[in-house]
Amino acid sequence: MARFVHGEQSEITTDYINQRDASARSSGQDRRVTAAVPGRKLYRLVAVSFGLLCVLQAALNISLRLYSKTADIGVCCTNLTCELKRELFNFDHYFQQGWVYFHPSFYYISSNKKSWQESRADCLQRGADLVIINSKEEQDFTRKFHKLTWIGLTDRETKGTWKWVDGTPLNKSYWKPGEPNDFEGKNEDCVEIRFHDLENSWNDIPCGDQNFWICEKRIAL
Repeated sequence: MARFVHGEQSEITTDYINQRDASARSSGQDRRVTAAVPGRKLYRLVAVSFGLLCVLQAALNISLRLYSKTADIGVCCTNLTCELKRELFNFDHYFQQGWVYFHPSFYYISSNKKSWQESRADCLQRGADLVIINSKEEQDFTRKFHKLTWIGLTDRETKGTWKWVDGTPLNKSYWKPGEPNDFEGKNEDCVEIRFHDLENSWNDIPCGDQNFWICEKRIAL
């Protein structure tokens, strides 16, 4: 009986030890599995985080480029707005001073008479100069005022070489037939618009004579 019990106890003990070994092995495997699982999760988390950082960096780069372009457009629009305001101010200023606009310039027609040199000095003081006629349209425009008016043409520097006040030589002229002629031997070195009913309305007279005058101020649009 004792041997039976001993044998039974031995079997129980053996079974217990085997169970402990199995349990220990199982626990060790579980620990390894448990230890491995967080490692893989951490790796995935790092990979996902890195991917998100790349996406955020790309989005930031795009945003900066768009902002830069928007800023440039804003500056451009601001400059254009300022320029437009400046030109509108100029228009209002010249209109109030009695100037007349004919593209691309403003024109001031005097209400009193002066010599050619004095007339030019007045134009310069106004930020302009005596009118330079560059086209048939401008020639027709200047004839409409029906005044004897100085224009910015002279041969004071070199007799017979007509130049505009900006130094450019005369290319297209609108002399009345027979002009210029230094009438009666006078030094007629300056030019007026005299014959308003004719397209060719220019006449040379002495620069010291008294005339109305036309100032011209170009406005860039």
